[in-house]
Amino acid sequence: MQDKPPVIPLFDSIQYLDEGNATVNQHLASITINRVNDAALVYEYAVDWLSEQRFNENNYKTYRSELTTFLHWCFDVEGISLAEINRRMMNRYVDYCLDPPAELIAYRNVAQFVAIKEWGERAPNPHWRPFLGKKENNQVLPYRLSDKALKTKIAILSAFYGYLINEEYTERNPAMMWMRHSRFASQPLRIQGLDDEENIKSFSELQWSYVMSAAEKLANEQPEQHERTLFLVSLMYSCYLRISEVAARPGFSPVMGQFRRDNHTGVWGFFIPVSKGGKRRTVAVSNQLITALQRYRAYLGLSALPAPNESIPLFMRHKAAGRGRDVGLRNANLGIRQIRDEINHLIQTAADLALEDGFEQDAQEMRQMTPHSIRHTGITHDINLNGRPLSHVQADAGHDSIDTTSQYLHVSKTERHETAARKQINRLSGIE
Repeated sequence: MQDKPPVIPLFDSIQYLDEGNATVNQHLASITINRVNDAALVYEYAVDWLSEQRFNENNYKTYRSELTTFLHWCFDVEGISLAEINRRMMNRYVDYCLDPPAELIAYRNVAQFVAIKEWGERAPNPHWRPFLGKKENNQVLPYRLSDKALKTKIAILSAFYGYLINEEYTERNPAMMWMRHSRFASQPLRIQGLDDEENIKSFSELQWSYVMSAAEKLANEQPEQHERTLFLVSLMYSCYLRISEVAARPGFSPVMGQFRRDNHTGVWGFFIPVSKGGKRRTVAVSNQLITALQRYRAYLGLSALPAPNESIPLFMRHKAAGRGRDVGLRNANLGIRQIRDEINHLIQTAADLALEDGFEQDAQEMRQMTPHSIRHTGITHDINLNGRPLSHVQADAGHDSIDTTSQYLHVSKTERHETAARKQINRLSGIE
């Protein structure tokens, strides 16, 4: 039996990151069930963020080490969600890093994961530790974290929290708040959040029509590949879903039975059992989404609508997994990375169609959109185009405050310009 280190490293080398690791998955599932109910969700966010560093190996190694240490402290030491961390708690983390437990300090660099030949798998290196100390003449020196190393730690966490804010996992950046009130603060810093206009990136009505046209075109031409794409984008737009709410992860696998019909009213809803901050909600479902669901299920050879508690995966793979934790399985849900890739392909296809029709600026803007823009678009369109009450949208979006929802009342710069261009300085000019 392979020994384990006292702290489980969470992120293997970049070439193995997307494969998943059985030991890490089991560790996260245990934490999610017993201590921090959104631990697996945070892990998927972390993997997604780290994947953006795949072309810079040094950054990747530095970022993953800091995230591993921070997540260990949050999950194993404090038993707390990242969404609950505030400046005072961040100060506790800094104290922990300045004086870590002796058993968590190593005195030579080793790999975080090693290959186990008899298993044909990779496993946490039992000799790895999250902190690195120094020796001199074979004598252990007192552990010391330099100011430069500490600032690097906080900067990495601040960047990660910025990503989490953009993904709407949280609304505050405790790392930045700590830095602003520390001895390192040299100038005022501003937390970039949802209220920064450029962060709310949504498709215009024209641009979104190209996204849906592209999805329908792909589904008609290659149904074996893209019937799934068409339903995925319809669901995410209609229910304002984050990718994490439709992707499989340790401890959660979306199923058809999340579409539920209320016995008393007869209306359909989409149930989200685990979301931001471990919350759950049921989103009201439109008639057009029900029609999209029926088309998708017909293609899969299923009944028109799901039966109560139906456990069929929501998004089946096109072929069996060749490696990783779901090796050999076809009827397994997609993970965050696979869903993100599928949607990004759709967005680029839609931008190509817009460009062919002469909408060069729109195509350029569409290429800058992300899968999360679909959630923003659904919310923005429902408020500004469909006229849904803010309170209804707030409930379906899972916003803590209606103030967050009301920020979607603003329109794009282009739309503002169009309405401003028609304004008159003197509406009664010329009337005699």
